[in-house]
Amino acid sequence: MASPSTASAPAGPSPAAAPPAPRRGNPWLALIAVSFGLLMVQLDGSVVAIANPAIGRDLGATTAELQWVTNSYLLALAASMILGGKLGDRFGRRFHYLAGIGGFVVTSVAIGLSDSIGTVILFRALQGLCGGILMPNTLGILRAVFPPRRFPVAVGIWGMVSAVSTSLGPIVGGLLVENVGWQWVFHLNAPIGLVAILFSMRVLAESKNSTGRHRFDVTGVVLLAAGLLALVFGIVMGETWGWASAGTLGSLAAGLAVLVLFGWYETRQAHPLLPMRLFRDRSLTIGAVMTVLNFFVMLGGIFFIMLYLQNVRGYTPVEAGVATLPMSLASLVASPLGARLSQRLGARVSVPIGLLLSALAMFSMLTWTVDSSYATMWVPCIAMGLGVGIVLPATADTIIGNAPVKDGGVASGLQSTMLQIGGALGTSVLVSVIAGKVGSSLFAELTGAGVPPAVAHGLRQAEDAVTMGIAPISPEMTAELRAAVVEGAGRAFVNGLHAAVVVTGVLCVLGAVVAGAGIRSRVPAEEQAAAAEAAAR
Repeated sequence: MASPSTASAPAGPSPAAAPPAPRRGNPWLALIAVSFGLLMVQLDGSVVAIANPAIGRDLGATTAELQWVTNSYLLALAASMILGGKLGDRFGRRFHYLAGIGGFVVTSVAIGLSDSIGTVILFRALQGLCGGILMPNTLGILRAVFPPRRFPVAVGIWGMVSAVSTSLGPIVGGLLVENVGWQWVFHLNAPIGLVAILFSMRVLAESKNSTGRHRFDVTGVVLLAAGLLALVFGIVMGETWGWASAGTLGSLAAGLAVLVLFGWYETRQAHPLLPMRLFRDRSLTIGAVMTVLNFFVMLGGIFFIMLYLQNVRGYTPVEAGVATLPMSLASLVASPLGARLSQRLGARVSVPIGLLLSALAMFSMLTWTVDSSYATMWVPCIAMGLGVGIVLPATADTIIGNAPVKDGGVASGLQSTMLQIGGALGTSVLVSVIAGKVGSSLFAELTGAGVPPAVAHGLRQAEDAVTMGIAPISPEMTAELRAAVVEGAGRAFVNGLHAAVVVTGVLCVLGAVVAGAGIRSRVPAEEQAAAAEAAAR
């Protein structure tokens, strides 16, 4: 059944008009088209971590400046997601998807051509803004063109593309940085974007909601952007400033206060940016929380796994990416599987299954040591790939599938915003957990590895480096002392990793309980329509 919000070519009897209509309105071609944009955004989010060291060396950037290469993108992305979905719903999803891709390509090329770290940070923020425009419209387009019974399958494939793109980022980034330079991490978006634009222009039909002359909620846009910026800024700076510092607490409190004000304001608008009525649906609200948790696991987990592989085990970026291939392959299978599970059993079953698999992955990492064999990585990587991959389409379907079609873009923007907040929390919170454990165990691990107490006491000032898995050695040290420092620092980092996986695993178990108890089984749209028709008789 065609969605009422989809504007497709007229299905008249004219032979001239007939051929383009099925091609432009074909939902599976639409899925392929939006996958190109999704690939760009997700790949870009994970390859930059590999490129940052090379950017720092080439442009003479400090560690704080390199953090802003990531954070400026993250802040702009999080602040613009819901706005991007609303613009698509109101003025055209296809148009804003194409505009977002075009802007993403232009800013990507500009980043690669930049000759200063300040310029890189500026264009990264603009790139995040463009990503925030295109990302929510990927799911908004799918919600408009797929019938309800097929939508979970489409979301499953969407989730597969998202998960695999993120997982492949370290491999692609490593190959590009090692062979042609960090600039090509960004230039790669140009050919992908060009193909995306040409293909999308051919196969995507425009879809939007007719709202007449309703006033656009500019005040809501400003309040939401300000609240999200303050909240995410507090999250990403928490590890640097300290979670109990006045700056962190002030930023978090200000963000939450502005978001509460935004919610109050939206309830008093006839045509709000984010309809608060969406949150009356308990399943949608819990789905949003589980989305945060899922990307907390995914991006937080990938972050500390990469630190372990590269800085503790000494893998090159390419070797680290290849080592995590089991996770990528598991994600490839898991997303369609998660969609099928949601379709047959409902998100109430599939979300807890995925979260429990992620918990298994986390607790399995408790066996890791500074010299664990590669075989010990298979179970955690496969379980994590399966868990995250199963939860992603299930939560997307829970959020977007429970929202009216007319709010598909807004619901998609909400889901995408939750992804970014979850990723920011995952990296920031887990780095703080690792840092806390490293700080409390570093001296003991160094002396236990044979470092003299006086030297070990001096090396405690290098806790930040050890938190990243880097051993604080210097050329002046003897070979024996360097070996002892490497061993002790590695053990301290692994202690921190163990603390992080326990925190994450416990959160996954709690999330599984909440999802199983709180998500309602959704009645298919066809059955709802039949029930409404029967009631009207």
